[in-house]
Amino acid sequence: MTPDRANAPDAEPSHAAAGDEDPPERPSADFLVVARPDLGQSSLRSLRAFAPGDPLAAFRPHTLQAAPTRMTVQMSETEHIELAPSWLAFINHSCDPNARFDPDVRHLVAERAIAPGDELTFFYPSTEWSMATPFDCRCGAARCLGRIDGAARLDPARLAGFWLSGHVRRLLAARN
Repeated sequence: MTPDRANAPDAEPSHAAAGDEDPPERPSADFLVVARPDLGQSSLRSLRAFAPGDPLAAFRPHTLQAAPTRMTVQMSETEHIELAPSWLAFINHSCDPNARFDPDVRHLVAERAIAPGDELTFFYPSTEWSMATPFDCRCGAARCLGRIDGAARLDPARLAGFWLSGHVRRLLAARN
């Protein structure tokens, strides 16, 4: 997945504007896709509590891509996927995420406690080396990075404290 999703009320619009496409398959009983007409986007909300480290959902490729697109999650140095189940595409970006896509185990995992009603968010540079559609983040987090354009454009010191996928860590090590 790539850009345009943040958890602040004045956030960048998500990839899926409310009402602009067919609805995704119904999320599990644990999640709900919520339209945000005020922002022209939708988000994925939790319907129950999760503890840090809890697996939230398994994912798999819906389609494979050789290069990033607005709708892909990077799985390795060279592989990008559109997600299945498709409702995972409604997870927005935040610089203070409560979830992460772990490509090695192909699970969405809770980064921190998630309460019922919380919007699920993840840190895009945790999986994305470069992005097809960079954006200015307005998540409002204390450690907000501002411009979100993938890990390749960030100094490793700015990424300190964020969970990063194995391929992003390898690409950072090779660059430095």
